[in-house]
Amino acid sequence: MAAAAVSESWPELELAERERRRELLLTGPGLEERVRAAGGQLPPRLFTLPLLHYLEVSGCGSLRAPGPGLAQGLPQLHSLVLRRNALGPGLSPELGPLPALRVLDLSGNALEALPPGQGLGPAEPPGLPQLQSLNLSGNRLRELPADLARCAPRLQSLNLTGNCLDSFPAELFRPGALPLLSELAAADNCLRELSPDIAHLASLKTLDLSNNQLSEIPAELADCPKLKEINFRGNKLRDKRLEKMVSGCQTRSILEYLRVGGRGGGKGKGRAEGSEKEESRRKRRERKQRREGGDGEEQDVGDASRLLLRVLHVSENPTPLTVKVSPEVRDVRPYIVGAVVRGMDLQPGNALKRFLTSQIIPLGRKEAKAKELVRQLQLEAEEQRKQKKRQSVSGLHRYLHLLDGNENYPCLVDADGDVISFPPITNSEKTKVKKTTSDLFLEVTSATSLQICKDVMDALILKMAEMNKYTLENKEEGSLSDTEADAVSGQLPDPRTNPSAGKDGPSLLVVEQVRVVDLEGSLKVVYPSKADLATAPPHVTVVR
Repeated sequence: MAAAAVSESWPELELAERERRRELLLTGPGLEERVRAAGGQLPPRLFTLPLLHYLEVSGCGSLRAPGPGLAQGLPQLHSLVLRRNALGPGLSPELGPLPALRVLDLSGNALEALPPGQGLGPAEPPGLPQLQSLNLSGNRLRELPADLARCAPRLQSLNLTGNCLDSFPAELFRPGALPLLSELAAADNCLRELSPDIAHLASLKTLDLSNNQLSEIPAELADCPKLKEINFRGNKLRDKRLEKMVSGCQTRSILEYLRVGGRGGGKGKGRAEGSEKEESRRKRRERKQRREGGDGEEQDVGDASRLLLRVLHVSENPTPLTVKVSPEVRDVRPYIVGAVVRGMDLQPGNALKRFLTSQIIPLGRKEAKAKELVRQLQLEAEEQRKQKKRQSVSGLHRYLHLLDGNENYPCLVDADGDVISFPPITNSEKTKVKKTTSDLFLEVTSATSLQICKDVMDALILKMAEMNKYTLENKEEGSLSDTEADAVSGQLPDPRTNPSAGKDGPSLLVVEQVRVVDLEGSLKVVYPSKADLATAPPHVTVVR
């Protein structure tokens, strides 16, 4: 009877086991009591789901420790999100070894230290050999484990914001310790000094040490070969000129000031001032060239190449989108992921045409019943074969065979009750894309697997990022009109369209998470999770 009671209290685990799920999110008002009843730990049954790739338990004030068995029971875990709980003051037993883990988020807990035996994992051999992103922000850490670099040698992003650190361990900056680390954030701590050895972080691109107690910035920081963005605001520096510069100057000027000696003295000061004046003159020249029709757009192109994809978490979104899945589609097209992308620029040049040709061509047809539409398309396909005297068909007709033998057809219905998508055939007239469109709802469905949906969605979003980058870099003058775009897409023209001029400057695409739930509200998948969009190209930075 006791075993039955425990089983009934964790229906999410039963469902995940039965459906062989790879993602699991535990949340909700009942979680507190269940975790408290389990002794402030996660239930042991959770660690009998070896297929899990993504596990998130957030916002549970009763969760004080993950519990034993995590590393042994979840060997394929790629992402572990345990934020806004009550973990601490240490982690016992250690989380690792987790050989496949890439993302670890322990932010917003009560961690004070992560020593051996109460930490992230062993150093020899590395307990987290594939870890790329570690978020420890919003805890009470007074020090970092000295063996962090050996535990996670492939770390790329380390967030330590909002702790009680007064120094970094020397081992963190030893030559070759973290060769891939590109982002280091430790704002809002108590750091008193920054070692010159930080120059050994050969891949460092972003450094945020704002609001600490630093009195000096080592000149060696300028030797970091890839450093592009620094933030030292809120530190009381001895060099008052430098303190003023970190509050208002670009990273390039600050690094040049450090490179030539800093401290505002002698030739160094003169060279730094000269550098600032030259920078100001260069900007004036570029602005004048743009006004006169010149090509002084190198800075714009540089900004465009630093394209950002910001993931907006469901909990941060005041109006998150949720897709409810009816059980009737389980036998037709059971897998779906969705996302909202905001910030696409489809107005300049042929941007809209490139976007339309990268997706399934949408319909420009009158309203029809699903079976009537499929029958109409089948007749068109047969006529097309006869006219062109070939076996294959083009356009949306080539997807018809995917619905062969089905009595029911899948579709997406919006809050107004209108059908907005008929996968895998077409989208709708109501949601067609125009030149003025900047915000898009994306959905990918599959009859085969959820991972295929995620892989395709990853590729589509990264393709959109590439297109935005291309648009900004090439500054196209030619423009595809909405009428021409409708002709390309097979749609009827919309006379209400009023295209506006393209935007200048860098582009930020915001990718809003979309939850897919069943009719009872139980989570099936959330995209993008921490494990998604993990293979972004070098010019695309994904901010989570």
